[in-house]
Amino acid sequence: MALSPLVTLRPATAADAPLLAAWDREPHVIACSNDDPDAEVAFGSDWAEEVTNSAYELTYVMAEVEGEPIGVMAVCDPHTEPSHYWGEIEPGLRAIDIWIGPADWLSRGVGTQMMKQMIERCFAEPGVTAIVIDPLNSNQAAHRFYRRLGFRDVGRRMFDTDDCLVMRLDK
Repeated sequence: MALSPLVTLRPATAADAPLLAAWDREPHVIACSNDDPDAEVAFGSDWAEEVTNSAYELTYVMAEVEGEPIGVMAVCDPHTEPSHYWGEIEPGLRAIDIWIGPADWLSRGVGTQMMKQMIERCFAEPGVTAIVIDPLNSNQAAHRFYRRLGFRDVGRRMFDTDDCLVMRLDK
């Protein structure tokens, strides 16, 4: 079996916004973000503002292989982030979102490396006791991926109109 290419993580910047906007329209990214078969965009964010606005206590991290951006991760403290997306949730957690941008990087081991590196970073923070994620309930491939990393099912939950499976990894 060939080794996966080495993934490095770096902070996302406003210069990444056009690439993030392009990835936002990739069919595989859209399919992982919502169950609407007619959706034309995954998130529809103003990416330049998203990656530079620290008011939401949300950090974006780009994943690269040999300097080529291949994915992005969003990490936040779900207890304190102002949108209250997670609702009432205990302190000491981190929430992670991950997506691979170019489809030709799927199933090459880069997502596993991204998650392992981010899990290590999160658990290195004092006081962080667990990580939560919320893949769509329909995304069985994501469920298998996260279970391989040690996440356990917490239960189904609606986030706005998204039917998700909340999963958790304890330190």
